Amino acid sequence: MIMETAPPSLVSKARTAFNSAAAKAERVFTDLKSDREEEKQSTRNENDSQEENEVKPQGWRTAHIRKKQEWQNKLKYLRIGRKEVEDQDKVEDSAMAAPFYDENLIILKAKQEQEAKASDVGCLVESLNAVDANSIPPASIVKQLAAAIEAGKRAKTVKDFVASSGSSSPVRERGGLSLSAVKSLVLGEKEDKLGFDSGDEEKLVSLINALFNVDSGFLSRTIVSDLESPTNRPSFAKDLHAAPPSSFVVKLAEVIGSFTTPRRMTLFWCKVVDELRRCWNEEKHIPWIPLDNNPDLKSCLLHQWLQVINCCLARKARSIAASEALDAVMRQASSANEESDVSEATGSLLYAKSNSGELILRLGVYHQVENLTMLETGEPVYAPITQEGPLLTEDLIRETEELVLRTGSMGAGCSQLLSDMQAFKAANPGCILEDFVRWHSPPDWTENGNLSGDDSSPVRGQLSTRMQKEGNLWRELWETAKPLPAVKQAPLFDEDLAVEGILNYLEDIPAAELFEQLFTSLLSLGFVMVEPVLATNDDLSKLFFECKDYVVAICQGGAWTDKLDDLCQVYETVETMLLRPEEVLRSMKQTEDSPSSGSETKRRFKRLGFIFRGSKERKQTRVPSETEPKSTEPSPRQSFSSLFDGKSSLFAKRPPRPENVTLV
Repeated sequence: MIMETAPPSLVSKARTAFNSAAAKAERVFTDLKSDREEEKQSTRNENDSQEENEVKPQGWRTAHIRKKQEWQNKLKYLRIGRKEVEDQDKVEDSAMAAPFYDENLIILKAKQEQEAKASDVGCLVESLNAVDANSIPPASIVKQLAAAIEAGKRAKTVKDFVASSGSSSPVRERGGLSLSAVKSLVLGEKEDKLGFDSGDEEKLVSLINALFNVDSGFLSRTIVSDLESPTNRPSFAKDLHAAPPSSFVVKLAEVIGSFTTPRRMTLFWCKVVDELRRCWNEEKHIPWIPLDNNPDLKSCLLHQWLQVINCCLARKARSIAASEALDAVMRQASSANEESDVSEATGSLLYAKSNSGELILRLGVYHQVENLTMLETGEPVYAPITQEGPLLTEDLIRETEELVLRTGSMGAGCSQLLSDMQAFKAANPGCILEDFVRWHSPPDWTENGNLSGDDSSPVRGQLSTRMQKEGNLWRELWETAKPLPAVKQAPLFDEDLAVEGILNYLEDIPAAELFEQLFTSLLSLGFVMVEPVLATNDDLSKLFFECKDYVVAICQGGAWTDKLDDLCQVYETVETMLLRPEEVLRSMKQTEDSPSSGSETKRRFKRLGFIFRGSKERKQTRVPSETEPKSTEPSPRQSFSSLFDGKSSLFAKRPPRPENVTLV
């Protein structure tokens, strides 16, 4: 029979645990005693082994020293606490620290001081005010905008981006850019969370004032162009769908790109939107934006929206002036009626005689139309002041086209036509539909020859077939139109509502969309300024045009934001061509012979070789068309990639560039 052993009691368990702990503690102190004796022995033998130690790595330690340090740390953590031990270790272990750690700390401190200086708003304002008019925007600013594009993709709007950017660094989101492309953005999580300091407000206000002061000459650039030249090429900014080189958007892009973090960029953008709203409320025009032009559909949307704001200010001013002029005419006409002194032309008043001989005041008159009289009364036809149509930007045009295609509606066309009819009736009392058609749509009126020779014959022509059809829209609208000057009509385009919608959208614009437009606008400015200089350089002109064509081809594509790093490389190369042309020429000659060279410029040229290199096989197997001239002469613009044993076919179909290149 097997006897079962009783389970160990609580007392026996405690005794066992205590003995185990005591044994472990004894082993610890034994090791410490042994380490101390070994350390003393090592100190005595230090002079004997000095020559051997000199060839060892600077950060090398013997095994017993490391072991002792580990046990000391463990005991200190148990007795004092980790934080206090770390503070003491900085003093105790200073003698044991290796020299290369001190060098790293010095380098890191110097870099932090340099980055802190770059992030200082006061230094930024001074540098922007001192910009040379003949210099192009630095490549570092272009790279920072490229990094901001990638960082902005993680949020829907600017407000969301500002709220979320404090929780993660934008540099992590842009692993594709080289270290030099984003080194100015690496200022730490803390700065990105704080944004601007409390003492920066005054400096930011001065920066905003300089940006919105047209007389300050802030960030003025010398742009050479020859608009009258017959060889003038299309504007590079329009090719990139960017803002004009001297516009407000380009200056704004350089200012925003000068900030060191995307969070600061977006915070400054919010201040810019506030200033735009203040300008609208105070009826002040935005500087460096056309005062009264329709939106330029070949520019970026941001520039178009700012054009709308300025145009709305001009329209409101004209509307107020027209309303005051009409009120003055009405008062003058009322005074003339009281004096019973009414004639067809009384002072500045214009009257039209009806069939009954009654004089009726013309309202909203713009000017008299030559060689055109009303068919029934014989009175001269006057062109009325009409309402101005809506200001359509690129996005609104797309929405309008989609609406027309989806519903079949004519949109605002009917409203505009009805408004013109009402204004025409007010300016031409006694007119008929035929009179309006002859003025508004001459192709819909056919003149008849007067065979009888009687000038009093009322039949002088007829409407077109579409105008004579039953249920014609023009006739229906004419019957409902009332004589009413344009200034008294319901507005077809509400300027206040339009501008308010634009400002609200700018407050919540997607961050990536904002930075993309600023990036292309600043990129185009650099190329526009460099072209007059490099186009006449026989050694660098081919390389420059290759870079320019590449940028156009990429930006006109659908996914150009996937090649931001390549665009930054190309821009940096163009900047080097302008500032250090001898370095570029030397690198071009040495790249083929030493492609593995460590020079930064040579590495960039090697990378550009892969950027520009087209499909070699596709070009070799290409069969020329029958109409294509067979010429063995080399192209006047040799592919840049040929410097690297590659042949580019990317721009083979583009026509040759004229020798004397000018800007629009």
